[in-house]
Amino acid sequence: MSTESSVDKKWFELFSNKARVIYPHSDPSHDYLHIIRVVNTAKKLCDAEKANWEVVMPAAFFHDFVNVPKNDPRRAYASRISAEAALEYLKSVGYPETHFEDIRHAIEAHSFSANIKPESLEAQIVQDADRLDSLGAIGIARCFATSTLMSRPFYSEEDPWAEKRDLDDKNYGIDHFYIKLFKLVDKLNTETAKKEGQHRVAFIKEYLEQIKREI
Repeated sequence: MSTESSVDKKWFELFSNKARVIYPHSDPSHDYLHIIRVVNTAKKLCDAEKANWEVVMPAAFFHDFVNVPKNDPRRAYASRISAEAALEYLKSVGYPETHFEDIRHAIEAHSFSANIKPESLEAQIVQDADRLDSLGAIGIARCFATSTLMSRPFYSEEDPWAEKRDLDDKNYGIDHFYIKLFKLVDKLNTETAKKEGQHRVAFIKEYLEQIKREI
C-alpha cells in the first residue's frame, strides 16, 4: 500500500499540529522533534517493508501521547495510557475506526518498559523507529540530555568504563549505552531497521573511543 496516496495529507498536517502542542518542550529526548524523527523513520521503514501507513502514521505520531517520567511508578503502563489517550483523540477528529485496534497495539508494543511483543508488521515498524532514535548521533544527544534532566554525571570520575564496578545507568550516563542501548540493535524487528541499527551502534562505539582519548 502506498504511504502517500492512501492517506489524505490533511491527517499528517493535523497530527503534526497536535504533536506540537502535546509534547513537552522541557525534555529534548521526548519533544516534538523526537516525534518527527520517529515519524520520518517509520515512513522509510513503512515504504521498505510495505506496511500500512494508515496504521503506522498515527501510531508513530502519538506513541508518547502521555509523557510518563522514567521514575514514575506508572512508567511500565505508559504505552497503554498513551494508546487510550491517542484513540480518544483520533475518534474526536474522525479518523477511521477500522484501524483503531491495530493503532492501539502499535502504540502499546512500542515501549521497552511495557515488554509487549509487536505482533503486526506495523507495530514492529513503530517500535523499530522509536528504538532507532535511541541510537547513532541523535541517540548520543538524547542520552546526555536525559543525564542533564536526571542530574546524572556523564561518567564516573573514579572508573568511567566500569572496569572495577557494576554498570549503573541511574548514576552515570555512559553506562546507559552498555546496559540498554547497545542491546537494542538485537531487538529490532525488520531487516531494514537492523541494518540501520548496526550502522548507528558503530557510530556510538567510535564516539566512545574518542571520549576515552579525551578523558
